[in-house]
Amino acid sequence: MKKDSINVLCYREKFHGGVQDISASLVLQLTNLGAAIIEDASAGKIPKASGWEKNLKGKLLPRMIDLADSMDPKRLAATAVDLNLKLMRWRLLPSVELERLRETKCLLVGAGTLGCNVARQLLAWGVRHITLIDSGKVSFSNPVRQTLFEYTDSLNGGKHKATAAAAQLEKIFPDVTAKGVVMSIPMPGHAIPPGQRDAVAKDVDNLLQLIKSHDVVYLLLDSREGRWLPTLLCAAEKKLCITTALGFDTFVVMRHGIIDSKDDANNDNSLDDKTKQTLGCYFCNDVVAPRNSLADRTLDQQCTVTRPAVSMMAGALATELMVGVLHHPLGASAPADNAQEVSEPTKSELGLLPHQIRGFLSHYSNMILTGHAYDRCTACSPRILRAWHAEGFKLIEKVMNEPDYAEEVSGLKELAAQNEEIDWDLGTEEDWD
Repeated sequence: MKKDSINVLCYREKFHGGVQDISASLVLQLTNLGAAIIEDASAGKIPKASGWEKNLKGKLLPRMIDLADSMDPKRLAATAVDLNLKLMRWRLLPSVELERLRETKCLLVGAGTLGCNVARQLLAWGVRHITLIDSGKVSFSNPVRQTLFEYTDSLNGGKHKATAAAAQLEKIFPDVTAKGVVMSIPMPGHAIPPGQRDAVAKDVDNLLQLIKSHDVVYLLLDSREGRWLPTLLCAAEKKLCITTALGFDTFVVMRHGIIDSKDDANNDNSLDDKTKQTLGCYFCNDVVAPRNSLADRTLDQQCTVTRPAVSMMAGALATELMVGVLHHPLGASAPADNAQEVSEPTKSELGLLPHQIRGFLSHYSNMILTGHAYDRCTACSPRILRAWHAEGFKLIEKVMNEPDYAEEVSGLKELAAQNEEIDWDLGTEEDWD
C-alpha cells in the first residue's frame, strides 16, 4: 500500500510541580519523500560516489581522517559530561542554557568544607571556570569532611587549600580551568599590623580584580567579619554574590541584592526608595558593624562544629540558587519568590527563586524568607558604596582598625544616638501583668 505522507511523533515529557506536561511534543509530517528520491534517481540526478577522493592535483586517493581527537580520553570525558547535561535539557528542561553555565566564571572565597562541596556541584552543572581563594593549609582532620583533599595533602605541614583544591578539580575533570589563589581576606576588627599596610592594600586590590573578572562570587568563610569586604566589593561591582553560612545543624543560603549607589548623597528619600524593593545582603539585618569574633574565643571555640551533612546540603542549594538566578531574565536583580505548596506549579522549569533558604537539619525542613536591603547597612548601603568609590583603601583601612567607623559612615551610629534620645514609655509592671 502506497502512502503519500508519514506522521512522525517527537514525544517530549516534562514535569512542573509533579504535574505531567507533554505540550512540548511535536508531530512532523513527511510528504512524498520516497517518490521524490525515486524521481531524482530516474532522472540521473544522484551524484556518483566512491570510496576515493580527488586531491588538489585531481588524483584519486583514499581519504584519510585523523581520529586522534575522538580517541583522546580528556575529550571523551568532556563529551560525556556535556551529553549527560544535554539529556537533562532534551528530556526535562528544554530552556536550560548549558552554554551560559559553561562560560560562567565562579569565584569561591573559601576552600574549606563549603568551598569543596560547592566546587563539586559546579562541576556537575558543567561550569568550566572556577577560582578558589584561601590562606589556610590542609590539616589531618580536613580530608574526611572536605571532599577535594586526600590524606597526602595534609602531610609535611599541609598543602595550601586553594591550590590543592584547584589541582584536584582538574584531576576529576581535566576540561575545567581551575585556579587556586593563596591570600587572606582583610576583616573588620582585625587591625593591620605595623609595616603591613602595603601588603593588605595589595590583598584588597587583588580581591577586587578577582571579583571584577568573575561572574558569580560565593562567600564560603567561617567568620562573619570575613564576609564584609567581599560583600562590599560585590555590591560596588554589581556582581551576583551568594553567601552560605553554617551552624551545628542549621544553615543559611542567600543571594545578595544589587543597589544603585549613584543616588544623591544628601537625598535620604531616594535612598529609602532605592532599598525598599531591593533584596538585602548578609549584613542588612545587623544594627552593629561586624567585629573580630575570634578575639575572645579559645582555640576549640574558633573551629566551626557542624553535622557532616549540613555543608553538603547548603553547598548544593547554593549552586542551584545560582543556576536559577542565571536563567532569570533580570539575573542578579531578579525579585524573590515566596514559598508555596509543592503541588502548585512554579513559574520557572527550575522551580522557585528565593532570596534566603534557612535549613534545619534537626527537623529536616527548610524555610524560604525574603529580606529587603537596609539603607544603613554597613556593607551594601549607598552611603558605604559611595564612601568606597571616594576613599578606596582608606575606607577599608579605617574599618579594619576601627570597626565603629563603618557604623559612622552607614548612619547606624546616628540612628543609635537618635534612639537614645527617645523617651520610651513602657508603663509600669502592673501594665505588663
